[in-house]
Amino acid sequence: MTFKVFLQYILPHRALSRVVYWATRWTFAPWKNFLVSQIVRRYKVNMAEAAQPDPLAYPHFNAFFTRKLRPDARRADAAPTALLAPADGRISQAGPILDGRIFQAKGQQYTAAELLGDEAAVAPYRHGRFVTIYLSPRDYHRVHMPLRGELRETVHIPGRIFSVAPFAVEAIPRLFARNERLVCHFEGEHGPFAVVMVGAILVSSVATVWDGLVIPPYASSVRRKSFAGQNISLDRFSEMARFNMGSTVIVLLPEGSAELDALSPQQAIKVGERLGELRHI
Repeated sequence: MTFKVFLQYILPHRALSRVVYWATRWTFAPWKNFLVSQIVRRYKVNMAEAAQPDPLAYPHFNAFFTRKLRPDARRADAAPTALLAPADGRISQAGPILDGRIFQAKGQQYTAAELLGDEAAVAPYRHGRFVTIYLSPRDYHRVHMPLRGELRETVHIPGRIFSVAPFAVEAIPRLFARNERLVCHFEGEHGPFAVVMVGAILVSSVATVWDGLVIPPYASSVRRKSFAGQNISLDRFSEMARFNMGSTVIVLLPEGSAELDALSPQQAIKVGERLGELRHI
């Protein structure tokens, strides 16, 4: 175990994340300008895509980090049956779910039941497909719908807040099934699907378009919220949530609902680009 991985086990995850949550909302100009400038310079953030291209015009760091893009900066794949990328970032892994098991990295797997926090919810996905996308600090941090769906339920699952950077994904067993996360269950024209927003150290804050800020507060037990009968329907490519700072999005699809394209680990991807082809089941 490397020292960097060892630190992941001993650091006070939630305390650090709470400090960062408030620090990234401090409007003191010298502070927020320093943070913004550091990220823009270090990660070569493309501000030309932003609706507000001046990085120092944002009132605080989190406003910069969750910035809107110009309307023409991202386009949905024109094919109506294309499965869309829900986030900017890089493919962490993608492929088949094998008898309920999901590939994390070489030598690492976890179960869909662990990820969803519910054995019964796994049934449609036991032999389905998954796509995991990692968002780095340079990426656009709003998450969009991979296909059209009606919101059925959200499940806020407590957990650790390990880093989701590649070094941690490769070394920490069952990382995505151990971190704090928000599971969003949808019903679509091609069957059910789930979009899982996975928190990470220093960045565990998630807001949705239907409920506003959901994390924090951090959960001490599983929190379910039903949206059945509320007619919350989101179109393909529409914004559904955002990470206040970055993390990981995992999409689960039921057996036979889609064929994924040849997606490679570390492949760069942008919102709206094609991940595969939807099939009627």
